[in-house]
Amino acid sequence: MGAAMKKAIQCHTKEESVFLLLNVVMCRMKSQSVVRRNNVHTPKKQRGAAAIEFAAVFPIFFMIFYAIITYGMIFVAQQSITLAAAEGARAALRVGSATNPAEIDANREENARRAATGTGSVAYWLMPRLAFAPSLAPCGYNSPANSSIRCYSVTVTYPYKQYPLVPLLLGPLMNVVIPTQLSSTAIIQID
Repeated sequence: MGAAMKKAIQCHTKEESVFLLLNVVMCRMKSQSVVRRNNVHTPKKQRGAAAIEFAAVFPIFFMIFYAIITYGMIFVAQQSITLAAAEGARAALRVGSATNPAEIDANREENARRAATGTGSVAYWLMPRLAFAPSLAPCGYNSPANSSIRCYSVTVTYPYKQYPLVPLLLGPLMNVVIPTQLSSTAIIQID
């Protein structure tokens, strides 16, 4: 044992001597690792290899990150448009106290428009580029006995190709992998 270790054991209590002993051992290990590290020389051929590897791998990682952000924004916008169309169709059921059929249809369209694209809409962050298209027509599942059943359809559309949410880095190449428009239709039976 070295002199420092003997002194640590003799002068202190058991817990303190264990702590000092560990401290001495750790100091010796640090000094040996520094010596070993300094004895190993990297060849001149290896200098700059990390920079070259970074330059080769960074574009791949950046494109993956860019794709995650781009498609994440597309999915968020599509979900907002889908919810806006559904809210617009639900709001079309509220017609107020109108009794005149033309007034009922006008109220229905205004309520649907406000719910789908108004300030309280989940898709309001995409305004003013959203297109709103309501329609009132017979339902597709009508039978001859129930030919008077009508459905109200609300379609909300966003022209993504004209107004991308994330800048297109690769220009025309990106037109292959992004949608031209985001659209959703909700239909509700009113009669």
